[in-house]
Amino acid sequence: MEALFHVATFYVFAAFALAGAAISAFSRRLVYCVFALLLTFLGVAGLYVLLSADFLAAVQVLLYAGGILVLLIFGVMLTHEIADVSTEANFTDIKFGAVISGILWLLLVVYICKVPWAVLDPLPPYAPTTRAIGLQFLGDYLVPFEYSSFVLLLVVLGAATLARKEVD
Repeated sequence: MEALFHVATFYVFAAFALAGAAISAFSRRLVYCVFALLLTFLGVAGLYVLLSADFLAAVQVLLYAGGILVLLIFGVMLTHEIADVSTEANFTDIKFGAVISGILWLLLVVYICKVPWAVLDPLPPYAPTTRAIGLQFLGDYLVPFEYSSFVLLLVVLGAATLARKEVD
C-alpha cells in the first residue's frame, strides 16, 4: 500500500510539472506563462522531496518559486506597453519540424529499448540532508563557498554598473 502511495504521489507531481511546462510553453498570454511556471516549479520541488533531497526541494521553492518567479511577475507587470507585445509564433515550415521531431522521438524510443537498464536497490529510509550539507559548506568547502559569494557580489556590481544611466 505504501508503494502505491509513492507511485501515485510521483505521478501527481510529475503531472503538475508537465502540465505547468506545457501551459507555459503553449500559452499566448505572458502572465499565464509565468503563473504556469509556478506550477512547474512546485511539481519539481515535490519530485525532489520524493527523491529524499529536502535541501534541493527547499531551494527550489525558496529560490525559484519565491524569488525568480516574483522577479518575472514584476518584470511582466512593470514592462511598458506590454499590451502591444505579440507572443504568436510565425511558423515557416511545420512539416520539416514535424519530421525532425518524429526522427528524434524515434531515436529516443530506440535508445530506451536498447539500453540495458540496471535494476536499482530500494531507496534507503528518508534522512534529512540539510545538516550534512551545511556542515560541509562550513567545513571542507568553506573557501569555495566564500569564493562563490565574492564572485556573485562582483556580478551584481558589474550588472549595476552596466545598467546605470549616464548623467550629462
